[in-house]
Amino acid sequence: MPVTRRGFLRDSALVTSAVVGAARWPSQAAPTAVKITQVETFPVRYPLVGRFKFFEGPAGRPSGRPAVVVKITADNGAVGWGQSVPIPKWSYETIETVDSTIRRYLAPELIGRDPRDFEALHAVMDQAIAPSFSTGQPIAKAGLDLALHDLAGKLRGEPAAKAWQRAGRDRITLSWTLNPRTLGEVEALVAAGRARGYRHFNVKVAPDPQFDLELCRLVKRLVPDGFLWADANGGYDEETALAVAPRLADLGVPVLEQPLPANRLTGYRRLKQLGALPIIMDEGVVSHVELEEFIKLDLLDGVAMKPARCGGLTGARKQIELLVNRGLIWLGSGLTDPDLSLAASLQLYGAYDLKIPAALNGPQFLSGSLLQQPFTVKDGQLAVPIAPGLGAAVDESKLAALRATDVS
Repeated sequence: MPVTRRGFLRDSALVTSAVVGAARWPSQAAPTAVKITQVETFPVRYPLVGRFKFFEGPAGRPSGRPAVVVKITADNGAVGWGQSVPIPKWSYETIETVDSTIRRYLAPELIGRDPRDFEALHAVMDQAIAPSFSTGQPIAKAGLDLALHDLAGKLRGEPAAKAWQRAGRDRITLSWTLNPRTLGEVEALVAAGRARGYRHFNVKVAPDPQFDLELCRLVKRLVPDGFLWADANGGYDEETALAVAPRLADLGVPVLEQPLPANRLTGYRRLKQLGALPIIMDEGVVSHVELEEFIKLDLLDGVAMKPARCGGLTGARKQIELLVNRGLIWLGSGLTDPDLSLAASLQLYGAYDLKIPAALNGPQFLSGSLLQQPFTVKDGQLAVPIAPGLGAAVDESKLAALRATDVS
């Protein structure tokens, strides 16, 4: 039967497995058998508010924040919604590759399988799209993982995070993102964040260390009590990073995220040995496998978490638990997440009691929503959803307004 974007059906054998980290069901009642019958994708673009460097592009390229919404339907009629959030300037995945990969390669592997068996479902997805150094096309897989968590939670009638059996928090404090082109823009950008209740700031730095130091000095003067986190997105070379790290520390910057490109491992070791301030990895950590290797090699002090980067909540949980067990830092971050991807991050960070302000800047840079009740920032915080699944109810009538018409 031909595969279409709207979905497809296929019979398959039921696959189950007992794995560490899978959701624990109450021992007094086994879950009712259920199978996935349909997977659908909906490419969309969210309008942008303000300037964020990762969404700038040449004239003629479609504007907006691209995303692929995923809908998984079970044989009992239950539905789970997820979302993949590619940013080509941040990673290699695009709205087109996410959409075609899900439809042509990943979705057929899920049909007929139990939507609650996350480990088995990731295993078949990793066979369909194999890893190179790490998980292959993790942003595409994350959209499916989120939809599976949404569906599993709805089948249980409780928030997705309830299955993790952790006591966390019900609100997440946010950090406002600064990526000014000139120092003259900084005061107004900080004021805009403060006007919306934000008291903490993350700044995009690199490659110009002098500009970066003046930027951080200015932000610390404007918001002396706020948490200020510097993110280089791999933009420094090794010698520049080694020189700038102690100076950032002297200014009171508590962490430096992704100072070097992801594959400059000896540079990370030198920065870690320098010990000027905690070194946080991001783009270079996709699965818990390389994270464990990087920890053994003493390359980092922690990780800026993004469920979208590591294939969804299943992989993100493994990384957080590894970091916590090793006494390392974890920060809550995102990929300018809209709607469902944002809901998943809130579930994760709430359950694992995130104490540091999270760089979840979707509410800052995006407008439009697919949700019946869009998320609203209050006093610089977002509430952790408490409805079943991811806790974000989709209004399907809104899909047409955000549809990405250039994706065929």
